[in-house]
Amino acid sequence: MAERNVLLKNVTHPFLVGLHYSFQTTEKLYFVLDFVNGGELFFHLQKERTFPEHRAKFYAAEIASALGYLHSIKIVYRDLKPENILLDSLGHVVLTDFGLCKEGIATSDTTATFCGTPEYLAPEVIRKQPYDNTVDWWCLGAVLYEMLYGLPPFYCRDVAEMYENILHKPLHLRPGVSLTAWSILEELLEKERQNRLGSKEDFLEIQRHPFFETLSWNDLLQKKISPPFNPNVFGPDDIRNFDATFTEEMVPCSICISSDYNIVNASVLEADDAFIGFSYAPPSEDLFH
Repeated sequence: MAERNVLLKNVTHPFLVGLHYSFQTTEKLYFVLDFVNGGELFFHLQKERTFPEHRAKFYAAEIASALGYLHSIKIVYRDLKPENILLDSLGHVVLTDFGLCKEGIATSDTTATFCGTPEYLAPEVIRKQPYDNTVDWWCLGAVLYEMLYGLPPFYCRDVAEMYENILHKPLHLRPGVSLTAWSILEELLEKERQNRLGSKEDFLEIQRHPFFETLSWNDLLQKKISPPFNPNVFGPDDIRNFDATFTEEMVPCSICISSDYNIVNASVLEADDAFIGFSYAPPSEDLFH
């Protein structure tokens, strides 16, 4: 239900995936979302290893804009990683997968659930301390670092050792990027959350950082800035930017084939009480535009 609620609030932001419908059968819940076929950021990073700084900056800005919007409506994202960052057909960022989002967290509020993806966890999450929306700015720093250097900042195959690195190892910044890139990485990947970039004025601090000095945030939000990379999508059914591992998978189930021939008409009342109110249709006809 939390993911559905977050999706319903995304309609006003250009860098968040949109929900068209949600419905349920007696066995499953379904979301009908935007089809975004420019590929995962993870997919493109695997192919190219690193991005030029201007390209990484563009993606970081659009991601930050999406996170800033979520924070403004009291939502902490908590699972930023390249697999959850898609590119649309033109190359703009689309943030997806809101399953770990936490609602109702204002700037001064904290939560304590241990969740996220190991490579991108903030130190306070690993310590199982109360944390706030600055965990998202840590994750932004980790993703930006990975775009510039090819791996998350404290990466190790041994998860326990990686946690130790995140908690105690100094940030290592190699040559090859600008001083302002070094600066924002150091400030986003600050181990003490109260000193982290974004801890005082949230998204405003990100916008004001010299790394983004030449960027017009208004133009960015209106998609007036041309993306630095074109996924070369040739139509709405083009899947060239998806890994074949996924596109060759069998569909695990179908709402059209079932031993229960009435399953597609299952009433909300027939489902678990926990999901009453899950089904959603827009107030006007949705043509998926």
